[in-house]
Amino acid sequence: MLSHPGRRAALRAAGLGAAGAAVAGLTSGCGPGSPSAGPTAPSTPPPGPARPARPARAAPAAAPRRFPGQPVEIAHGPRDRPRVALTFHGNGDPAVARAVLAAAEKGGARVTVLAIGSWLDAHPDMARRILDGGHELGNHTQRHLAVNDMPEAEALAEITGCAQRLKRLTGSIGTWFRPSQTQYATPLVRKLAQRAGYPHVLSYDVDSLDFTSPGAAAVTRNVTGTVRPGSVVSLHFGYADTVDAMPSLLEELARRDLRAVTTTELLTP
Repeated sequence: MLSHPGRRAALRAAGLGAAGAAVAGLTSGCGPGSPSAGPTAPSTPPPGPARPARPARAAPAAAPRRFPGQPVEIAHGPRDRPRVALTFHGNGDPAVARAVLAAAEKGGARVTVLAIGSWLDAHPDMARRILDGGHELGNHTQRHLAVNDMPEAEALAEITGCAQRLKRLTGSIGTWFRPSQTQYATPLVRKLAQRAGYPHVLSYDVDSLDFTSPGAAAVTRNVTGTVRPGSVVSLHFGYADTVDAMPSLLEELARRDLRAVTTTELLTP
């Protein structure tokens, strides 16, 4: 699977070299960039010192919104509009995460990433990479443990711990909260998420099962077999099958006239 041509293409689209493509499983980082040839002397001297470029100011991160008429726990959006939300559990090798994002962007999709706080601690630059790509970023607990099984104080610490990291990195606690190791939150976890500042908990109605590494074709079938207008699809960073599946998945959604948007866009009239 490491030599799959579709995966190599997706990794190249993410800016990884051949060495990065060979090791972009769960154990490696980004591959090295191409060596530069070194500067050459100009034929005429420049008129004066160049003024350093001012870095572009990124748009501020979005904050959670309340959607009137929607339940506290949202599993899908309106069924009468041709939109779906691809949502990703933010964890794993950042090289693979960048490849997934690059494949989504190449296909014209904007996605929702629910990041694990410890992953953001290890790879803080990923928060800005996600937002700069036009995607949205949310909270998937601090350590990705079984939050429904925790005592109240521990569960709250899992939610607020990740929220604090998001706030520090982006200025916002993120657009959504999704509980870890479960599709649906308990009433207590829903209440704690609201206490932490999230009006809604984000579930899903389509599971890609990409975390089982079933192969790219199976990931695509798992989604397209049950997806409908308004669906919220569960996917993951960190798996090569997800990278390989993105082009065919987006092509099939487009064939059905379904547009992949962020969850906020899915729910906004």
